[in-house]
This record gives sequence, structure tokens and C-alpha cells, in this order.
Amino acid sequence: MSKLIEFRDVVKKFNGVPVLNGVTFSVEKGEVLCIVGPSGTGKSVTLKHLVRLLTPTSGSVVVDGVDVATCSDDELVKLRDRIGYLFQGGALLAWMTVAENVALPLEECTKLPDREIAVRVRHALRAVELVDAADKYPTEISGGMQKRAGLARAVVRESDIVLYDEPTSGLDPVTSITINRLIKKLNKELGITSIVVTHDLQGALAIADRILLLKGGKAVECSTPAEFTQSQNPDVREFLAAMKGETI
Repeated sequence: MSKLIEFRDVVKKFNGVPVLNGVTFSVEKGEVLCIVGPSGTGKSVTLKHLVRLLTPTSGSVVVDGVDVATCSDDELVKLRDRIGYLFQGGALLAWMTVAENVALPLEECTKLPDREIAVRVRHALRAVELVDAADKYPTEISGGMQKRAGLARAVVRESDIVLYDEPTSGLDPVTSITINRLIKKLNKELGITSIVVTHDLQGALAIADRILLLKGGKAVECSTPAEFTQSQNPDVREFLAAMKGETI
């Protein structure tokens, strides 16, 4: 496997206060990396650097050899074309059907004919097991189905990198398991490289190839689930102990 994404000593300050304070890690092509850690430790901030919604105060973020912060506008457009993003709330447009929501990135950012868009939308909905809800509106489906629709929209452009921001937030345990299963399924079937920011430790242990713990703005551990649960790093032990009462 080869490194597809690299964070190199990334510092991000807001009003002089560091949220990321020298974060260094890499993501291999085709793997699922789950990022865990206490609230406010910079997990979502980390994701935003990958699509240049934020830029580092210092350090660099490199995706497939391209420095995201300093690349040209044309390079940034090409990079963003490769990246799908599942927002925490799903971010579906209430006045559009599920199929129309999924089609939106293709209609806005490509010149594909309507027939090809329809084919891709159906393929994406089938991948997340949501074909029967294609003509429903977001208010007519459950929260879990909305997350699945958001996931279909994230992959409909055939992105090879997908970023997930709390994909199981607000969902019941059974629905959370379904979403996590789909993340792993898409990773394998479509060859996607996935970064998942999550508070769902049990989900992370189930789907991750590696788990990254952020604390105090630093990457304090990055290891396989088995290594993570057996780690003697005091920060990991503290995190695992704190999570025991919060996860199933």
C-alpha cells in the first residue's frame, strides 16, 4: 500500500489559539482510518483541511503528492472532484427527492447527459440499499435513511476518497451498525479511501483498518483496532476508560 494522504506537522490556530498543534499522520490508499478523541480536539477541523475549507497555520497537507494549501485553483478543482464528503446532518435539500439530492453534484459539476446521471444515481442508491426511497423527500424518510442518501451523494461522482463527519451521530445503535457496515462495504467494493471522524468507538473498532486518537491537538496514537485496545499509551487508556460508559 502507498500513502495517499499525509498530514505533516500541521498547526492550525484560531485567534492565536492552536486547535491542531503539530498533527502528523498518513492514510494508505484503500484503507479506512477512523479519527476519535474528545470533543473540541480538532477532528472535524482536520477533515476541512483536506478540501481547503481551512488551511494550516503551518505544516502541510498532501493528497496524492499535491500540497492542498498551495496548489493552483485548477489542481484544487481536480482534487475536490476526487473527494466525497458526508456531512454530520446529511445536508439534504428538503424540496428535492432523494434521487434529486443524489444527482445534484453531477448536475452542478459535470456535463454528463441526463441518462448517464440517472444511471449513476441508481447505482449509488443501490450501493447504499436505498433504491425504494428514490422518489421520497427527506422529511418522508428516517434519519438513518437520510444518512444513507447523503452517503450515496458522496460517492455518486465516483470519488476515490470519502470523508465522513460523525456519520452515526444521532442514530440508534441498530441504524449505526447499518451505516458502519455500508461504509466498510463501499470501501471494499468501490476501492474508496475513507476517513471517518466519529464518537462511535465500537463502530470504529469494527470498520477501521487503523484508529487515530487526537488529544490536545496532537495525534497521540495511530494503530490497528487490536493494537489500539491493547495500547499502553496513557492517553489511549484514559480514552478507552472514559468511553466504556458511553458505548455499547
